[in-house]
Amino acid sequence: MAGIPHDHYEPKTGAEKWVNSRLGIIGLVYDTLMIPTPKNLNWMWIWGIILAFCLGLQIVTGIILVMHYTPHVDLAFASIEHIMRNVNGGHFLRYLHMNGASLFFLAVYMHIFRGLYYGSYKAPREITWIIGMLIYLMMMGTAFMGYVLPWGQMSFWGATVITGLFGAIPFIGEPIQTWLLGGPAVDNATLNRFFSLHYLLPFVIAGLVIVHIWAFHTTGNGNPTGVEVRRGSKEEAKKDTVPFWPYFVIKDFFALALILVVFFAVTAWMPNYLGHPDNYIEANPLVTPAHIVPEWYFLPFYAILRAFTADVWVVMFTNWITFGLVDAKFFGVIAMFGAIIVLALVPWLDTSRVRSGRFRPMFRWWYAIFIVNFVVLTWVGAMPAEGIYPYISLAGAAYWFAYFLVILPLLGVLEKPEELPETIEADFNAHYGKSSDDAAATPAE
Repeated sequence: MAGIPHDHYEPKTGAEKWVNSRLGIIGLVYDTLMIPTPKNLNWMWIWGIILAFCLGLQIVTGIILVMHYTPHVDLAFASIEHIMRNVNGGHFLRYLHMNGASLFFLAVYMHIFRGLYYGSYKAPREITWIIGMLIYLMMMGTAFMGYVLPWGQMSFWGATVITGLFGAIPFIGEPIQTWLLGGPAVDNATLNRFFSLHYLLPFVIAGLVIVHIWAFHTTGNGNPTGVEVRRGSKEEAKKDTVPFWPYFVIKDFFALALILVVFFAVTAWMPNYLGHPDNYIEANPLVTPAHIVPEWYFLPFYAILRAFTADVWVVMFTNWITFGLVDAKFFGVIAMFGAIIVLALVPWLDTSRVRSGRFRPMFRWWYAIFIVNFVVLTWVGAMPAEGIYPYISLAGAAYWFAYFLVILPLLGVLEKPEELPETIEADFNAHYGKSSDDAAATPAE
């Protein structure tokens, strides 16, 4: 890790020296496994291994499913039924792929929420955060296109609604929508394009993940205190860190095993719990489902999209000052993508000099409301756009933007942080007591 003194790989045998001098792969693996890691990481740092597992699972199961899938509007639905009924283990592979996407998004949301609470986006880790947001956007695009492939009712109409959003962009919206669809409507060209991109993007995500890992290996890992590892000497750095192997590798795999117990139980006994029954009906352009909803992991942003109707004052005002260019539909699109943009810009919107929420008493309250608000947006996104639900969506959308654009900048000025520990070692000792190595290094009084 750049900047943190630590032991580097030294080849011992002749074979190791020969390979390392020509490729360097052994040294790279060694330095990755033995990288100095802050010793006070808690259980919220397990989600990286879960995400790596999910990416591998989605790629492997996806490659196998593609062998039996036919990307044609007349055959796609039947090929899915063929996978479910005739391919050996096909139903389980498909359920692994379906529920693997849900676990993937659950893990990425927990990963993001941990980063927001502990300030993992603050300098010098802004690029790491931005790369993470790019991975998240790629995941959303991949998942959306994958949801279209079964060619069920919800697949077809979900594609129709989401691609229709691009048509709301003034002047250039209709050409963009036609380009996305490959024609004037969702049809065979659309299915082929989405199939091709759904197969390609996971490998792009894998490349971005490598860059993401490289980025935080360059800057060093964050930790619950937000205090940096001491870099004066190797001895000082060792007081704040332990090697990634075996300490955190074992911890991560233990957490992965526990989560996989639940994951495989869901996949085996309730595989369609998070799905929609309408997607087991073949796509019919002439019959619109009563209630079109995306997958659960899109629901918060779907709620924000629907929150800004024509009778909302900010929409009416924007429509007036733009001479009708920004109508309610286009404003909703701007709000939906804007909600992700402000999340990506949080390294510059949070003005506090303290990284970790553990030492920010006012921040903790606003952050707790933010988490509750996210859950409420997820719930209301699945509700019909009638009655009280649009008002709840509007309130949730308003708090989302207020949190990033108003609350975080003001907290940096108004909040009085609590006292931080001097070192990671001091924080670790305060929570867990001195380790045997620390005790041995401390002279008796």
